[in-house]
Amino acid sequence: MNIDFSGRVIVVAGGTGGLGRAVSLAFLGESAKVTVTYRKEAEFRELKDSAGQTASSLEGREIDVTDEDATAEFINGIIARHGSLDVLVNTVGGYAGGVKFWDMKTNVLDQMLALNLRSGYALARAAMPAMLKAGHGSIVNVAAKAALDHAAGAAAYAASKSAALTLMDSLAADAKGTGVRVNSILPSIIDTAANRLAMPDSDFATWPKPQDIAQVVLFLCSDLAKTIHGAAVPVYGNS
Repeated sequence: MNIDFSGRVIVVAGGTGGLGRAVSLAFLGESAKVTVTYRKEAEFRELKDSAGQTASSLEGREIDVTDEDATAEFINGIIARHGSLDVLVNTVGGYAGGVKFWDMKTNVLDQMLALNLRSGYALARAAMPAMLKAGHGSIVNVAAKAALDHAAGAAAYAASKSAALTLMDSLAADAKGTGVRVNSILPSIIDTAANRLAMPDSDFATWPKPQDIAQVVLFLCSDLAKTIHGAAVPVYGNS
């Protein structure tokens, strides 16, 4: 894909995770300035090593993006240093399942809502003022196929992803005509090390690769996708 993000300022929340890592490296490969959030220092060091010659364009911050105040301080700091924020991608999320609704613990619902809903809320709320002032920007939030396909045993996860998708749809409606675009992607099971470990008997060949999904994210954030706003893009292939 011939997309150039030279000089553009990108935030990838959860940028050291299975999908986030691929998204971060893809933006770095297109000459962007990338700042990631992470929860484990070792994972950031690994990302930095993988970035190779582009590592000088990579920054990181250990932060809980479900904390609205900390997230606002983080985003404002980026804008102060770089003068702008062009793209926000939220890959933060979690999964809990395999339990019937009536057996589910309430704290599981709280955890799913924090990771899958509140993260996107806090990040977008912090990023929007600068993007609105600039008259341009792109936000891509990672929801899930489960936002539309509500399987048994995953009520908390499906509810949180459905809410995340609705949140971004409403934000897109608010942002209409401002120059800021808001979209979601809907993955299912992604071919990551964590998912392989959790489901060792699965057919990994049917799972989309993080690198392929990352290319969709880059497209949605690029000027080539200037007509795409308020979309929920499936990225689960034939799986």
